[in-house]
Amino acid sequence: MGRAVTVATCALNQWALDFEGNLERIFRSIDIAKSKGARYRLGPELEICGYGCSDHYYESDTLLHSFQVLEKLLESPATQDIICDVGMPVLHRNVRYNCRVIFLNKKILLIRPKIALANAGNYRELRWFTPWSKARHVEEYFLPRIIQEVTGQETVPFGDAVLATKDTCLGTEICEELWAPNSPHIEMGLDGVEIFTNSSGSHHVLRKAHARVDLVNSATAKNGGIYILANQKGCDGDRLYYDGCAMISMNGETVAQGSQFSLDDVEVLVATLDLEDVRSYRAEISSCNLAASKVNPYPRVKVNFALSCPDDVAVPTCMPIQWRHHSPEEEISLGPACWLWDYLRRSKQAGFLLPLSGGIDSSATACIVYSMCHQVCLAVKSGNADVLADARRIVNDETYIPEDPREFCKRVFTTCYMASENSSQDTCNRAKLLAEQIGSYHINLNIDAAVKAVVGIFSVVTGQTPRFSVYGGSSRESLALQNVQARIRMVLAYLFAQLTLWARGMPGGLLVLGSANVDESLRGYLTKYDCSSADINPIGGISKTDLKNFIQYCIENFQLTALRSIMSAPPTAELEPLVDGQVAQTDEADMGMTYAELSIYGKLRKIAKAGPYSMFCKLINMWKEICTPREVASKVKHFFRMYSVNRHKMTTLTPSYHAENYSPDDNRFDLRPFLYNTSWSWQFRCIDKQVNTL
Repeated sequence: MGRAVTVATCALNQWALDFEGNLERIFRSIDIAKSKGARYRLGPELEICGYGCSDHYYESDTLLHSFQVLEKLLESPATQDIICDVGMPVLHRNVRYNCRVIFLNKKILLIRPKIALANAGNYRELRWFTPWSKARHVEEYFLPRIIQEVTGQETVPFGDAVLATKDTCLGTEICEELWAPNSPHIEMGLDGVEIFTNSSGSHHVLRKAHARVDLVNSATAKNGGIYILANQKGCDGDRLYYDGCAMISMNGETVAQGSQFSLDDVEVLVATLDLEDVRSYRAEISSCNLAASKVNPYPRVKVNFALSCPDDVAVPTCMPIQWRHHSPEEEISLGPACWLWDYLRRSKQAGFLLPLSGGIDSSATACIVYSMCHQVCLAVKSGNADVLADARRIVNDETYIPEDPREFCKRVFTTCYMASENSSQDTCNRAKLLAEQIGSYHINLNIDAAVKAVVGIFSVVTGQTPRFSVYGGSSRESLALQNVQARIRMVLAYLFAQLTLWARGMPGGLLVLGSANVDESLRGYLTKYDCSSADINPIGGISKTDLKNFIQYCIENFQLTALRSIMSAPPTAELEPLVDGQVAQTDEADMGMTYAELSIYGKLRKIAKAGPYSMFCKLINMWKEICTPREVASKVKHFFRMYSVNRHKMTTLTPSYHAENYSPDDNRFDLRPFLYNTSWSWQFRCIDKQVNTL
């Protein structure tokens, strides 16, 4: 009797609608799994077409090309003698489902549709798919002719069933089903399923990885079993970074762990596990045995195949390991860096350009690019041929080998300090020193001539010359003059991104990086169409507090000593005139709130779903030691006024790496009006009434 089963799971860097590339990566994962003795291979959710197809799921082409890829997989010798579990959309009786297609030796065993769809935050699966609501029910699915010709099957089982092999029983979950309160693995386990599989499209959020790991381990801790998780990895075409973490767990303990951040397009985990360990674990859980006697059985698809060998007593099996989690600072260093690399190589551009102000935000962005260069050099050193080929194409040199992160940074990263008469020498020096330490190609320029020209046009047309407040002008005049500076920097950033390499006699263009953090976006503390308007923004989902901690991490781990003075300087936009040669304007004074307060407002508004009144009620307790109720009321009102006045800016927010669950990203994550009644009269009256009572 076979007892040692060898199974494989993987994390693949799939790309939406890249059917050619997706197929090649699936084949590579199957080859690796088979070479390591696996008899079952699990891939990520919707891996054939790529998870992030969005409204392309509506197109019949997406379904057609997915079946064409499936045809290639079915007919290939590479997929023989291993159960392959792949993900793709399937239309059944004119209803579109998110499915797993499980096949063996040119025969489809089961098409299993997703039961619980992800439809919160960044996920919109109910827009494109319908959940399968017929529990433990199987129907006939009529295969397309191109598949019939390969398999010789006219129909195959479609629905909520499990696979019964010669030696064990496997049940399928798909991503969200693991997170659901009534996960299928609960009753599948009671019905004798020993191996649970989960194909995910789960994206990175700071401090989230442990939740996924805990869920997987807890799935088998109560009732035993083997749990196999596959996940998408990388940037597949939008704001999300899918963070891998493929894993295999048994009886509540991790036995194989995949990387969370990596430049490897294909990562395969293989584990050999003893089924008798599952059976003995379950034998002494009497409560589960009693519940099992009452469970409604699942339809079983019989498979004439074994995941084990007949004589496997001497086969070594895997032992539990301790999962290592990254710190938040490491996550910021690695996640956005990998996202940037995917974006750079897939956009076929020659590098990045960053307006480097000498402040924390743009410096943190520069450090993330430097971290990307570091990851590229490490990947090439470890023998990653894909990364080497991409690096050579980006720098336009077929013999190039990236070995030194600073030298590679010089080739792919341009930084630009855009001074004005309101800029201090301190920020100029900080930007220059940081550029030297990371190795970027650095440009110093002055924007005063362009600012004077634009303001001059206004003066000629109107006969009026606006002045800053310190020179007697109104707040409207001062703000307009600040905005002109900020917007000219955006125009110049794009001009230099397009033509800097041309001026240096090099081919290609550069992607412009933005550097507005999540807190400033929430408050609207940015000029619409200024340097926050860029191609992509790696820190747009990260708080100021986390960025400061990341800067400290870079000082210690990358030896970037230039960051020390940047850390100690108060954040400033440097858009108002200097006073005695020193900066008089600071961000927190301008905003009327601290960055620490902003993070709290953001989490209460989005994560706790608090409007003005609920936020006030929560904060009078949170801040009772430092603020009176009336002070809390004033702070909450100021935040909501500023948030609602500036919400329109979110409609043009640069696509940002998603890292925080209180992001104000208007594109799909945080859907709100952008024209508010900014007086909030009813809500604020409720607050005032409560203040008077208190």
